[in-house]
Amino acid sequence: MPPSLASTSEVADAAHQARERGRLGIDTEFMSEGRYRALLCVVQIAIDDPQEPDGSRVLVIDALDNVDVRPLAELLADPAIEIVLHAGRQDVAILRRAWQTELTNVFDTQIAAGFAGSGAQTGYGNLLGAVLGRRVGKTASYTRWDARPLTPEQLSYAAEDVAHLLELADELQRRLTETERLEWAREECRRLEGATDERDPETAWERLPRIGQLDPRSRAVARELAAWRERSAAAEDKPVGSIVADPSLVELAKRQPRGLSDLEQIRGLHGSTIRRRGQQILEAIAAGRQAEPIPREQGRGRSEPGDVPLIVLAEALLRARAMEADLAYELIASRQELELIVGALRRGEPQPNVRALTGWREELVGAELRELLSGQGALSVGPGRRLRLHTI
Repeated sequence: MPPSLASTSEVADAAHQARERGRLGIDTEFMSEGRYRALLCVVQIAIDDPQEPDGSRVLVIDALDNVDVRPLAELLADPAIEIVLHAGRQDVAILRRAWQTELTNVFDTQIAAGFAGSGAQTGYGNLLGAVLGRRVGKTASYTRWDARPLTPEQLSYAAEDVAHLLELADELQRRLTETERLEWAREECRRLEGATDERDPETAWERLPRIGQLDPRSRAVARELAAWRERSAAAEDKPVGSIVADPSLVELAKRQPRGLSDLEQIRGLHGSTIRRRGQQILEAIAAGRQAEPIPREQGRGRSEPGDVPLIVLAEALLRARAMEADLAYELIASRQELELIVGALRRGEPQPNVRALTGWREELVGAELRELLSGQGALSVGPGRRLRLHTI
């Protein structure tokens, strides 16, 4: 039988119980289609409870109802309470905004799994099967979570998504303790605490396609147009692309029409858009023409053809150390980070502020990476085909 939706008193009681237990499992269901920001629809929580058959008490909360969630919001911000999620970056961002709270002491089971021999992007269902031998259904994952009433299928799905979350966290933490990787995982999980889905209108232009092909004046116009589009989408709670599509916005910045009739020559800019938003578009273009031009980047930080062998060499070292430590390689560094490191060395600049040279990564491979790329180390293949670094 599917669970019922939690009342305000049940939420308060659950928060009190979670505080006593010292941790809380949480997941969300939301709708982002047709909106500027995702709409939080359902929140499901799990609390340690030995009296329950699975060891967890599960509550499903209707986030669109008038349930008082302040006791839970306070818990999320309490560093003494461990908050367990799976692939929780978007959950954290939405909860921070919708519940106006911070999330601290986060433990993400997807991140933790990457330190325990699983892939860095392993899904919840696959991870449950691999670690606990359990199976969960996904029949309601792509349903209308903003429609009311919620169906029994949706309620069952929401509850099942957290029913074994705390058990999964326990097993992962046990494995990571044995391999002395738990603190590494916790360090990585802390990076989620600042996740946000808020966007700065003034920097929105930087994400436009083909922006690097525009001249400095056109880039300034693109900045004004993108900022106007971002604010309009936020005010109307619509996707930015429904205001003006990216290709049309870039073309507007490039051609810089001066009258409403000129807007008709822009591909993808429909008559209804011109009638409703034409004057605003022209005002944004005029503001961009009067603003300080934005020069093109000078290629700083970009790789050159001669960097490729060093990048490949660095990647080989990182992959070898990841395999030896039974870590997901994706947790250590990205190709872009390696390009930044190699490029800084080529130009004789200080090392960039990238993940591979800080925290647990520094302990695992950062020092070796610097030694190799600075010409002070050489790689060889040792016993068991293990890469060895020799100081020159």
